[in-house]
Amino acid sequence: MTDEGATGAGQGPRRLRRRRSRWHWVWRLPLLLVMVTVLQVAVLRFVDPPTSAFMLARTAEAWGEGDWSHRNAHEWRDLAEISPQLPLAVIASEDQRFPDHRGFDMEAIEKAMARNERGGRLRGGSTISQQTAKNLFLWSGRSWLRKGIEAWYTVLIEAMWPKRRIIEVYVNIAEFGDGVYGAQAAAQAYFGVDAARLEPAQAARLAAVLPSPRRYSAARPGPYVQRRTGAIQRQMRNLGGAAYLERLD
Repeated sequence: MTDEGATGAGQGPRRLRRRRSRWHWVWRLPLLLVMVTVLQVAVLRFVDPPTSAFMLARTAEAWGEGDWSHRNAHEWRDLAEISPQLPLAVIASEDQRFPDHRGFDMEAIEKAMARNERGGRLRGGSTISQQTAKNLFLWSGRSWLRKGIEAWYTVLIEAMWPKRRIIEVYVNIAEFGDGVYGAQAAAQAYFGVDAARLEPAQAARLAAVLPSPRRYSAARPGPYVQRRTGAIQRQMRNLGGAAYLERLD
């Protein structure tokens, strides 16, 4: 066999090996992504996140608009250092089945879909677990890809974190105003107190702005926020007050 023939004969196996190598990455990449996400959630079960994907995206958005002075106010507080009135208000406002579901409230989703089909303002049926997954790990948007990744992170969070850890992370990364994130920053910005000293009415007002914290103000509550604050306080009492949080154990 000539050198040219030997070279041609050797190229076939090399091409086959290269194709096989590429196909190996096709199935290995999803497995790698799964492992990375599992590791992320496992670490944050014990390590307090210093920031969130939502905070970083908001900073990038502000800088893109030329607001170079934008700074996020955020200071972590363990759940034991936060008034129980705030997690209670958030649950009363956002997700009253939080202690019982496994990340997805199908009844709330069905009700939200029915309301949306009738027209009017669109509403979602997201649980606190889903909102935690979205704010902590993901970008803003309504694509099916993002919703799918959100659902995956929600499953991981519910599987690997106790309910108290979920609500602890949520009240520490939730946006309560433009650039104001978490219980401590919000308590100081709007009421001049430590998060541990939040009273029921103050906690209810913070929860009242959560649907749209850049549209509604906890510092200068309009008629809508005032009505919603009163409704949340009634729900807090109906749930049994701070004793309701014992169900998270």
